[in-house]
Amino acid sequence: MKEFIVVVEDELDILELIEYSLKKEGYDVEGFLEPSRVEELLSGEHVDLLIMDRNLPHIEGVEFVKNLRKKGFQTPIIFLTAKVEDSHKIEGLEAGADDYITKPFNVNEFLLRVKAVIRRTSNKKETLQHKDIVIIIDSQQVFIGGKEVALTKLEFNLLCELIKNKNIVLSRDALLSTVWRDEEMYQDRTVDVAVKRLKEKIDPDKSKNYINSVRGVGYKLC
Repeated sequence: MKEFIVVVEDELDILELIEYSLKKEGYDVEGFLEPSRVEELLSGEHVDLLIMDRNLPHIEGVEFVKNLRKKGFQTPIIFLTAKVEDSHKIEGLEAGADDYITKPFNVNEFLLRVKAVIRRTSNKKETLQHKDIVIIIDSQQVFIGGKEVALTKLEFNLLCELIKNKNIVLSRDALLSTVWRDEEMYQDRTVDVAVKRLKEKIDPDKSKNYINSVRGVGYKLC
């Protein structure tokens, strides 16, 4: 599978150059002139690398990256920017970037550094994302809107299973076999009770409606 790279650059000619160069190297690429749709994309897709300018409409790139990191997004990030002072580089790296490249840049060096970051970060902690839910698998942490939510091991496994199969209706029997597995201690309403408790924790005010019940069948995340 090709690595998927998202680029945010407010100068169209530079954006087109970056997109062309990355696609020529075999990457899947999606480019944006401003970052308004980026968080939504990161929530719904697996992105291997985010390349960010700092001088963006409406928000400074460092602030945008800080917000992503606070919300639990672990996507590798490279700043590609005209801000060249050492203090600027420190700001970018402290905000959570994995590399900092200054303009003007050599395309061949840029591509090598892209490869290096993807190679270095490919073994980072596995994450699952859906809307504003971010799950870090190794540490079993769940963040919703940037705030950590405490779940039991069973609730954590149930949420992971729903996210892995988002927009697919999972029957109660299917959930019992994948989440509860070989445990014998469950009753007819075991799944319903667990889903109810999970919904109360991840959507206490019932405003987000992550999990929908499908009458007579089971549940789906949407």
